[in-house]
Amino acid sequence: MTEPGLADVLGSAAAGVGVGGFADRFGFGDVQHAVVCLVDGLGWRLLREFSDHAPTLAAASGGPISTVFPTTTPSALGSLGTGLLPGAHGLVGGSFLLPETDQVLNPLKWSGAPLPVSVQPEPTIFETASRAGVEVSTIGPGSYKSSGLTNAVLRGARYRAAEDTAARVRALHAATSGAGRTLTYVYWAEVDRVGHESGVGSGPWLAALRRADALVAGLGEALPRGSAMLVTADHGMVNCPASSRIAIESHPELMADVMMVAGEPRVRHLYARPMHVEAIAGRWRQRLGDLARVLTRDEVIATGLYGPTDDFIAERIGHVVAVAQGAASLASVRDRLVSSLIGQHGALSLAELEIPALMFRG
Repeated sequence: MTEPGLADVLGSAAAGVGVGGFADRFGFGDVQHAVVCLVDGLGWRLLREFSDHAPTLAAASGGPISTVFPTTTPSALGSLGTGLLPGAHGLVGGSFLLPETDQVLNPLKWSGAPLPVSVQPEPTIFETASRAGVEVSTIGPGSYKSSGLTNAVLRGARYRAAEDTAARVRALHAATSGAGRTLTYVYWAEVDRVGHESGVGSGPWLAALRRADALVAGLGEALPRGSAMLVTADHGMVNCPASSRIAIESHPELMADVMMVAGEPRVRHLYARPMHVEAIAGRWRQRLGDLARVLTRDEVIATGLYGPTDDFIAERIGHVVAVAQGAASLASVRDRLVSSLIGQHGALSLAELEIPALMFRG
């Protein structure tokens, strides 16, 4: 059996509150209330390096686990919510082509069409737990309540809007105050946002880390007896300075025969006519060298990075996939703002792949 990873977290929590069909791979035990708190962008290596700023997290029991590829929020939350790897749930990147509509979907900006259930039709763990009689809740910003991503990967839970740390603690208390068994998910975005804007290890980022630690401390204090909370993340982050930024549209040899660019600066999806795929991959390998690992669609699927991949989902993956290495970022005019940010993620460095799995008990 493989080591447990992010895709096993919510299923383990569901098993802890008695939902059949799931394995408790993180040791929740038989509990009345199971909580999963996800701190966006909090990589394990960052947490260890800056542990002095996060005493609650640093003192918790647990260790590192792996997130999914790409190491980006839509793919990771898809795996958290469904228990499947991206090759099965279909959220294959920060943005990607939907062949059925011939449009690029950015799940973080998703509202309206296409219908979430048409993009991600697999049942969520929340839906399964709710059918089993467990009260399920998601606690997060009100603006995310009706988003396409929420409805694609977290549907089935009651959404409890809470904007700050105190409100999230109150919402957890409300979610776990009933007599029945409960499964609750708490989301905190600030560490990721500040890391993108200011860089990991910066003064603003350290302040955000301290606030995340205070949130976890407050949630831990609010846990009722007979409960367990696992704190994890969706991915880590690396700093990519401007000097390591490659503006791909500024290099004609990189854009030759490329019909569409998607993904994000650390993982680019390139779409092209089949006859041009090998030539594009060859030019990207020659130009980028050690700055990126360049794979064709068939090659990236064969590596198993996406897990078992349905044929229908495979068509969403770029015909060529370029995964940045070191501190490189593959900037594009398609996402000019995102490409200009210092903090990035999506690739395969351990700083991006390793995330915490820390247990707290009421």
